[in-house]
Parts: sequence; C-alpha cells; structure tokens
Amino acid sequence: MRRAVALLIAGSTLVQAVVIDRIAIVVSNSIVKDSDISRDLRVTEFLNNQPLDLSEAARKVSANRLVDQIFIRKEIEIGDYPVVSWQEASRQVDLLVQKEFKSEAALENRLSRYGITAPDLISHFLWELTVLRFVDVRFKPAVLVTDADIQQYYTQHAAELQREHPGKSSLNDLRGVISDILTGERVNKLFFAWLDDQRKQNKIKYYERTLE
Repeated sequence: MRRAVALLIAGSTLVQAVVIDRIAIVVSNSIVKDSDISRDLRVTEFLNNQPLDLSEAARKVSANRLVDQIFIRKEIEIGDYPVVSWQEASRQVDLLVQKEFKSEAALENRLSRYGITAPDLISHFLWELTVLRFVDVRFKPAVLVTDADIQQYYTQHAAELQREHPGKSSLNDLRGVISDILTGERVNKLFFAWLDDQRKQNKIKYYERTLE
C-alpha cells in the first residue's frame, strides 16, 4: 500500500507524474501491494490513536498481518464461512463517532490527517468482524474446558479475578468468566498454530526485502 513509484514523463511542454502501485509480496496466486500496506497501517494507527508511522519496521508488521489475512480469506471462501455485511460494519463507525467524536465532521477531519477515508474504515471493521466470526466458528468447537481446568485457573488467579470482578469471589461466581478466558486462550492457540502451518505450506515471495 504504501510506497508508490513516481515516474516523471517528459512531454513537449510539461512533465507529468505517474504513480504506480507496486507489488510488495506474492503468496501463491495472491498479492499484497504497497497501497495495501499503507492503508492497513494508516487505519490501524488511526484506530489506536497512534502517530502515523510508515517506517520499515511498521511496514514489516503490517505486511505480515496482510499475509495472514490472505490465508484467512482463502479459508473463508473455501469453507463458505459467514461474512459481515457492509451495513453491519458501518454501524461500527457510527458507534465510533458516538464514543470518541462529537460529530461526523470531527471524524472526517481526523481521517484526512491519516490519509484515509470513511469507506477505508468501514472495510476494516467489515474484515475485523468477519475474522472474529470465522475464528469462533472454525476453532471454538475444538476447544474443551473441564471443571479441573477451571479449578486450577481459579486457584492460580483468584486474587486477580476478584479485583477485576468486584462482588464475585467464589469459584462458582467466577466459573463462567474463567471458562471464557480459557476458551479464548485455547482458540487463539489453535488459530495461530493454523496460521503457522499455512505459512509453512505456502510459498511467500517478498519483493521488498525489508518486509521479510
């Protein structure tokens, strides 16, 4: 997404600038472009309220995130997993305006400072919500949390849990909370192990060495 090549073409009376969006990474038959990396970084940093960082280190993090997205997107297509609608993703932007901005104009002003648009933001939410649903449907059924697991976690983290959940102190009070925590941890472990396998099974070619 981010590093476009500008070619200056001399005409008889003027010089024109032509911007070419370069291929940064090829994964099997899919590509990641410079513009993809740039947009991903700008939207991510906007949502995290961080200064815009287009450094090589930041680009590398973004590039690897986009490679993972290729694997996820293919799995969603192959498995016909549910995809969030544009309208549902748009509601996330409405909530963002209500929570962090006084008006849509204020949102637009900040978006322009990051070099992105409202559709970029909606696309981000659409993908984020789709991935969350995919992970839940694809990996959660394989997770089993036993009573013994819950008891062990409670024994090890009782004080911390009680601080975070005032009014809940006993194992029975916190059983649901602990089950959710353990399920989330194990789903993530399965998910990231799957991503690692995808990287091993697919050929990834970097056209920008700093992204490897």
